[in-house]
Amino acid sequence: MIKKYAFGTPYETEAVIADIPVNTGDVDYFVTSTEDGLKFSLQLQKKDAVYGLGESVRGINKRGYIYNSFCADEPNHTEATRSLYGAHNFIVIEQADRTFGAFFDCPTTVTFDVAFTKADELLISSECTNMYVYIIEGSTVYDIIRQFRGAIGMSYIPPMWAFGYTQCRWSYLSKDEIREVVRKHRELHIPLDAVYLDIDYMERYKDFTIDEENFGDLEAFAKEMKEQNIRLVPIIDAGVKIEDGYDVYEEGVEKGYFCTDKDGKPFEACVWPGMTHFPDFLNPEARRWFGAKYKILTDMGMEGFWNDMNEPAIFFSQNSVDKTAQMVKEMADKEFTIDDFRTLQGYVGSRQNCEEDYSGFYHNTPQGRYCHKDVHNLYGYNMTRSAAEGLKEAEPHKRFLLFSRASYIGMHRYSGIWTGDNHSWWSHILAELRVLPGLNMCGFLYVGADLGGFGCECSRDLLLRWLSLGIFTPLMRNHSALGTRYQECYRFENPEDFKHIIDLRYRLIPYLYSEYMKAAKNGDMYFKPLAFEYKDDETARHTEDQLIIGNEIMIAPVYTQNAIGRYVYLPEDMTAVRMNQGNLTFTQMTKGHHFVEIAENEVVFYIRKGKAIPLCKSAESTSELNTKDLELIGTGNEYLLYTDDGIGFDIDNPENFVTLKK
Repeated sequence: MIKKYAFGTPYETEAVIADIPVNTGDVDYFVTSTEDGLKFSLQLQKKDAVYGLGESVRGINKRGYIYNSFCADEPNHTEATRSLYGAHNFIVIEQADRTFGAFFDCPTTVTFDVAFTKADELLISSECTNMYVYIIEGSTVYDIIRQFRGAIGMSYIPPMWAFGYTQCRWSYLSKDEIREVVRKHRELHIPLDAVYLDIDYMERYKDFTIDEENFGDLEAFAKEMKEQNIRLVPIIDAGVKIEDGYDVYEEGVEKGYFCTDKDGKPFEACVWPGMTHFPDFLNPEARRWFGAKYKILTDMGMEGFWNDMNEPAIFFSQNSVDKTAQMVKEMADKEFTIDDFRTLQGYVGSRQNCEEDYSGFYHNTPQGRYCHKDVHNLYGYNMTRSAAEGLKEAEPHKRFLLFSRASYIGMHRYSGIWTGDNHSWWSHILAELRVLPGLNMCGFLYVGADLGGFGCECSRDLLLRWLSLGIFTPLMRNHSALGTRYQECYRFENPEDFKHIIDLRYRLIPYLYSEYMKAAKNGDMYFKPLAFEYKDDETARHTEDQLIIGNEIMIAPVYTQNAIGRYVYLPEDMTAVRMNQGNLTFTQMTKGHHFVEIAENEVVFYIRKGKAIPLCKSAESTSELNTKDLELIGTGNEYLLYTDDGIGFDIDNPENFVTLKK
């Protein structure tokens, strides 16, 4: 049962698409205060758990920290980080005598103090006084999540090829460099399905343009790659360069499709192209206009896109430049001190993505003119909605790969996400593992991290261990930043070790795709905490470095440097499946605690008692997979396989389900 409460005049975010009447009573469970904004408090007992919040740091149980729900361009994902790229205000509170969910539908900052300031209090607060609050009651955590997912709509369905292994770097600087990446993968028989184009494929970072010198005749190049079963996936950024003669800029100005400053002039700020305007994605006409531009690239053979810088990220505005210049001028007229230097340094450092800039531009929406700060969390969501609707208009019967950096609940209907600019840190393997269930709770199923880490330097053992988790995430992308070590698998010693791990991914695709589709169609989770599956097992409830995948598999990846293995808790008898040099061996293991040795070039996962999973033979691309010739492994005797053409939208055909038997 879902109850809806309204405070003030909420902005209609379209996160919830179910028709739920507004309840006129007090919000169930919470003590509500309207002084200095909105506050909702709840007393917690020692063993109560709080789950959810989508893309956020720390554990699966969010208890013990403060989280600010505000889409942030934040590459330093540490335990101290309070905001990441997504704003996902859904939580489930599990108490001794009741379990319920709550969604705080508000497009600006909402703070979740989860027993941090006071050890026995959950406090949700916002300066905004306009908000919908949804309370979801149910018999189990899964029941609550399914109800919520039913209210917010079905998750995005990618094409099957998007479950293949993909390679990215900021940046591959020419077609020849991409050819070399593909050649090395094919030469070493390392499976690969796509290569990403980062910002340097564009002409001076201008959206929907091509650098003719290094990427000229992109259509012919896309065809050349497709002949090798490789897709090209270009990036699209949120800012449009201010430049006379650039048609996207001129059209946007002429039609009034850009966000404006307080005086009604197009707002200016600096991102990668230099000074830019920001498309007003909360304006449906502007959204349709920008989304139609993707056809420029689909006509060249592009079948996927990733949207970036759409929090939106702002390097600086003209206002910041003017204030900095004034500060320097004033300091130059007197003796310059260390305090002056620190003041100047602090001011300049604070100008990127600053509140002053976010408060300085406006949107023209169907609900009126809004300051960006008040609807900030909807920007990336509606940019990606723009893309999805444009792609649907261009080719209505075809699924495209689409994912975004910034997001809000509701965007899950249009695309997936990647979890942003992480680092080549061992701690980020565990951070990725822990964020996955919360994202699933909020509808985001097509998710993954930059394998190996985006920033810093990736080592061979780190990439091997990260891939051992990445073979289970729907999005499997190796991505690294400009100035860091190249981390394509073939650049390390003994590349066959990487090949064997990625081969296992391709063998698992029939299973992973089936479980993804079941989760999407049923409002279920693809990644499940042990606490949800084994709620009466106290050890399982506190095990946050293992996950259930779908209904059959448990994973327990290694995430520490120089480890020879790890401790694993089995909540039930399971079959351990070990991949070594491409060969699979099986060991029956009993419920309880075990130390499992796992070499760097091995993968170990676990099949639950009485369950079976399908495997196919590996191939160098998803196009070459034989998904008809499958074997079942595990102690179970059958498996319900989902199979379709992997391209179109005939996803509800009952013939797509096939029962496999040993």
